Amino acid sequence: MADETHEIRLKRLNMRSQRRGIREMDLILGGFAARHLGALAPGELDMFESLLSENDHDLYAWVSGRMAPPRKFAPLIARISADTGS
Repeated sequence: MADETHEIRLKRLNMRSQRRGIREMDLILGGFAARHLGALAPGELDMFESLLSENDHDLYAWVSGRMAPPRKFAPLIARISADTGS
């Protein structure tokens, strides 16, 4: 989506964060996005967008600490987990 503005990208990522496959991830990712998306650097936004392509059950296991996340997502998952108090 190379031709979208930064504002449109934030809106799109925010919507994708709120409309997940399972309600828990709607709340976790949607809440994180609402609080922090606007402050993420471009590379962090890229990583967050990549994270949104992952399976919700895997995401929940990573955020809840039941499974270790892939190394590339570990810093972002740690930040999301800390934000939710998990």
